[in-house]
Amino acid sequence: MPGTINVALLGLGRIGQQFTNSLAAHIKEGGKPIKIVAVAERDPNSPAAKKFAADGVPVYTDALEIVKLGETVDIIFDLTGVPSVRQSIRDKLQDLENFHTVLVPEVFARLLWSFLEEGVALDGPVRSGY
Repeated sequence: MPGTINVALLGLGRIGQQFTNSLAAHIKEGGKPIKIVAVAERDPNSPAAKKFAADGVPVYTDALEIVKLGETVDIIFDLTGVPSVRQSIRDKLQDLENFHTVLVPEVFARLLWSFLEEGVALDGPVRSGY
């Protein structure tokens, strides 16, 4: 679909799983021009990782592998809660001269969540900052 926004999601833990389930449901229900093209989760046997794999979405155990997908990914949501992962992703994007892909931190995910699930709190702390 032209104009489709390709999204990758890093971290399918407590917050990540809650966020990705909601995002995926809204994409499906609303026919949005958004596609989840990859996810990264340290535990490929987690229920969320298995669900994405069953739906044909590539599941990586190393978040840096997603960066190697290059400009086919428009947005990377970092839901890991690990500042060093975010910095590694930034560094790798820069090394690959990928100025297309946007790395979105958890604080933006919280903002988006407030529109997706009005009145429902994300389960767990969300780090602010870039």
